Amino acid sequence: MKFSTSKTELQQALQKLSKATPTRSTLPILGCVLIESSEEKTSLRATDLEITIQSEIPVSLEQAGATALPLKTLLDITNELPETRVTLYVDDKDRAAIITDTGEYDLMAKPADEFPAVPDTSGSQAVNVSGEMLKNIIDATSFAVSRDELKPALTGVLFRFGSNGITAVSTDGHRLVKYIRKDFDTNGFNGDMIVPRKFLSFMSAQVSGGNVALLIGENHLTAKMKNDMVLTRIIDERFPDYESVIPKENDKILKADKDALLGAIRRVSIFSNKSTHQVALNLDATSCRITTEDPEKSSKAHEQIAAEFDGENLTIGYNAEYLKDVVSHVAGDKIVVEFSTPISAALFGTDSTEENIESLMLLMPIRLND
Repeated sequence: MKFSTSKTELQQALQKLSKATPTRSTLPILGCVLIESSEEKTSLRATDLEITIQSEIPVSLEQAGATALPLKTLLDITNELPETRVTLYVDDKDRAAIITDTGEYDLMAKPADEFPAVPDTSGSQAVNVSGEMLKNIIDATSFAVSRDELKPALTGVLFRFGSNGITAVSTDGHRLVKYIRKDFDTNGFNGDMIVPRKFLSFMSAQVSGGNVALLIGENHLTAKMKNDMVLTRIIDERFPDYESVIPKENDKILKADKDALLGAIRRVSIFSNKSTHQVALNLDATSCRITTEDPEKSSKAHEQIAAEFDGENLTIGYNAEYLKDVVSHVAGDKIVVEFSTPISAALFGTDSTEENIESLMLLMPIRLND
């Protein structure tokens, strides 16, 4: 195999592919990038067996072929090279060379047939979505995904496709996000799937504009955009019944400026206990007072902001890290929070309504130390 390409094209493709190489693996081949060169196209592929990323690059082809090269080595050398043409050459004994105008770098390749094949995705249902909408859905929900591998169903976002659009739900047991897009065209597809966080993080970073073709299969989800293809395993678990935990009776309403509340929480939480991150919201008719105290460090803080609160005075405790996350993901300038009791879930939202979008966030309180 022999071809030449620009350093930048190769570098950008390898940077994308590096997201799919495992940090530790019992299979050395997974640390490699599979390069397949033919008259039609030259593609690079990497996988960690959960997510597979493939990218096509423009090349000047001299000899078609396929090989597997260590991805990190290839990425490191392209990062260090100045802008130049790079020639990749592999002989029939798997000896590889990276050749530029000023130097030559030799390394050993692995046979291409050792590299895992792409899973069969025939029979997949196609759904097209704009890149911007997909990014909005991912960014609105992925922050609440659980990192607890013992609860695999919660380590992804539930995508529920229906005739009225798409509902995306994520939860880690402490907070829950439900995000609905009624203007999502599901192309007649109805069904649920739980999409892993790693795929969503990659898509959020890569997608900005353009269109994305989603191919929904029995066990896999594939996204195709321009010259890239990303494939992930779908989490084969039952997502919990989220509707049953969303309270319907919360009648104490807080309205405040979102940035003022978020800034106060950020400042006050600096002085909170480093293991509990506990802060309290003290609510009355005209204000919201954010307080914290850490007896271990003899530190405490409080700050007061103007707010409207409709209901009996209430004091409720939260983990400041979760609270900051939820408040920062509220759309618009004004935040509306619906409370019930100091030990029940509150609903966070905005007073501005966007057509075709419904967003609801739930956060569980923590018991305050007396």
